This record gives sequence, structure tokens and C-alpha cells, in this order.
Amino acid sequence: MSETQAQPGRWPLHWKMAIGFVAGLLLGLVAYYAAGADAGWVKWLTTWVTQPAATLFLRLIFMLVIPLLFSALVVGVAEMGDVRALGRIGWRTLAYTVIVSAIAVGIGLALVNFFRPGAGVDPALAQQLLGEGSERAQAIVSGTATQPKGLDMLLGIVPDNVVKAAAESTILAVMFFALMLGVGLVLTRGEAAQTLKRGIEGLFEVSMTLIGLVIRLAPYAVFCMMFNLAALFGWDLMLKLGAYVGVVVLALSLHMFVVYPLALRFLGGYSPLRFFRGAEEAMLLAFSTASSNATLPTALRVAEEKLGLPRRVSRFVLTVGATANQNGTALFEGVTVLFLAQFFGVELTLAQQLTVLFVAILGGIGTAGVPAGSLPVVALICAMVGVPPEGIGLILGVDRFLDMCRTTLNVTGDLVAATVVARGEK
Repeated sequence: MSETQAQPGRWPLHWKMAIGFVAGLLLGLVAYYAAGADAGWVKWLTTWVTQPAATLFLRLIFMLVIPLLFSALVVGVAEMGDVRALGRIGWRTLAYTVIVSAIAVGIGLALVNFFRPGAGVDPALAQQLLGEGSERAQAIVSGTATQPKGLDMLLGIVPDNVVKAAAESTILAVMFFALMLGVGLVLTRGEAAQTLKRGIEGLFEVSMTLIGLVIRLAPYAVFCMMFNLAALFGWDLMLKLGAYVGVVVLALSLHMFVVYPLALRFLGGYSPLRFFRGAEEAMLLAFSTASSNATLPTALRVAEEKLGLPRRVSRFVLTVGATANQNGTALFEGVTVLFLAQFFGVELTLAQQLTVLFVAILGGIGTAGVPAGSLPVVALICAMVGVPPEGIGLILGVDRFLDMCRTTLNVTGDLVAATVVARGEK
């Protein structure tokens, strides 16, 4: 029995996380409106107790992400036993990712052009919001200058030193090495290769066991994360940027509850209702942690135990998808760039909006699956189309909530992709 499955007389983990989520949110709101974010005890509690606890939980998860991602992808490729099967599944995964990400960004751009949430914002409020996020915005913008672009970005996928890539958390480079090693194990016959494969399978099992132990702390970490969010910001910032938040959430909801059910029914031959019931634990953890990578072990287990997907397919698609199939991130990037363009009065031509669409799709493929990982990409796209990238300071206050929402879509999309690709592979 999985570590996270319910024992007799105990509540399932996802119910415990839901309780932690609601309790943290309510107590945080009480602290915010009763004492205020500037109260001494609130600052002390968030600085020395709840924030360190939440950070420790995420660090424990991220500590295990590289060995888990590496071993899961190697084993997933090696278990296919045939390079042709790998090619078939790989191309189907890539085609699905590009098409569905394009649909996601298209929905976002259509809604932001229709509702125009960035038009008519009070200038005084805008300056206040820019001031609140100016320091962090400058750090993000300056960080984009050092990021590889164009051909260098593509070449960077192939690591010259895989140990260095792992140490720097260059996920795509680690994935490329794992993919090549898996292909090598498929092509190599011999006892030594099989021994290596069994060793990597052991690494995967040990990583899953350790993450199973860490994930027991999830309800407490979720409580701390939600308490911090509510106690420091309340609902004020989301109300100030309500139109922008509303458009993003509406676009994410349309993709979640219209596009995904259609893909499940007609491409995957799978009941949408059964799917969402099985995926609820992974979706809740994704919403709470705002990290696709942190949710990966739960998603792997849900795919096999709750959705009944073939292990060799789910391990490959979900491991790749944690970084490369981020529909919610692509959608968010497109909406945010157009929102900032409207706010600053920058009229984007159809060609520029298509550029935003294309780069946002690529950004959804290459963005790190960690909290706020898409913000540097947003700053980069803004600079490309003539929108002041410092404008991301406007949305930093509400980004945590939107990050939680888009990560839920990302993780759900990975499971949908695995379900679609698995059709006919059993």
C-alpha cells in the first residue's frame, strides 16, 4: 500500500491537505483583518515559523526531484524495450503538447483582447503597485539578461557536464541526458546493462519511498503556505487587480473544464468524470505547492493507481511533462504580456500577438516547474514586443495565487497527456 493511501480509520492525504488549506486560509485572513500584516506577532510568526516550515518542505521535495526525474525518465524509456515505441510515444507527446498549449494561449489572448483588463487602470493605484514590487521586478528583469537565448538556448539542452547541469537544476539538460541513457539501455544487450537498469530502478524506488515520507508533512506545509498568503496580503491585492485575476482564472477554467474533457473523451477514450475523481489528490497538491516538480511523485502514483495508465507510458509522459507540458504557464504568460501592453498603452499588432503566442508556447515548454518560474519568461517576452518588462511588478502581489491556479492546470494537463498518449499502448 502506498504511503499516501488511507489506512483503516485514517483520513486520505488529500482530505488532510484540504483541511490544512482551509484552516491556513481562514486563520491567515483572521490575522490580517484583526491585527494587520504589519502587526509584530504576525511578522514574527510568518518570518520565523510558517515561512521557514513551508520552505523546508519544498526544499525536501526539490532535494529529491533530480534523482526522481532522472531515474523515472531513464526507467520509463528503458521499459519500452523498443526505440520505435519510444519514437511513437515521444512524437505523440510532442504533438499533443504543442497543439494543446497553442489552444491554451489562444483562449487567453482572445479573452484578454475581449475584456481588456489592463485598460483604464487608475494611475495612482498603478504607481503604488509598481512601487510595491519594484525591487523584486528589477531582480527578475536583470536575471533575464543572463539567460541564454535563441540558438544558445537550444544548444543548452545538450549538457557538456551533466553533473554541473544537475547542480544548477538545469532540468531540460538533465532530462536530455536521462533520455539518451534510456535509449542506450534499450539498444544495449548484456548483463552489465541490465544491472545498471536495475540499479536505476532501485534509485527510483528509493526516491519514491523518501518522497512518500516527506509528503506526509504536506498538510502542515499547506497550512503554513496559505496562512502566509492570507496573513500578509489578505484579499486586497486580488481585489485591486480583480479584472486581470478574473481573466486569467476564467481562461484557466475554460481550458480545464472544456478543452481537457474534450481531449479525454475524444482523444483518450476516457471518462472525464472518472479522470477528475482520480486526479483530485495531485490537483490539490499542485494548487497548494505551486510546483509541477514537487507534485511529480504524487502524479506518477495517481496515474498508475487511480487512473490505471501503463507504467512505461505514464513515467515517460509525466516526467517530461513536468517541465515541457505546461499549458497553464503558457496561457498565463500570454495573458500577462497583453495585460501589461494594455496597461502601458502599447498597441500590439497581429504579428506581435502571434509572436507572443509562439514564444509563450516555447516558454511553457522550457519554464522551470517551480513557484514563480514563469516570471522571467514574461519579462523576456515583454522586452521582445516593446512592453516595459519592469511592469511585472504590477502583478507580483497576486502572482502566488495565480501560480497556484496555473500549476493545477499544468499538472492536470500532464495527466491528461498521459491518458491520451496511453490510448492504444496498453
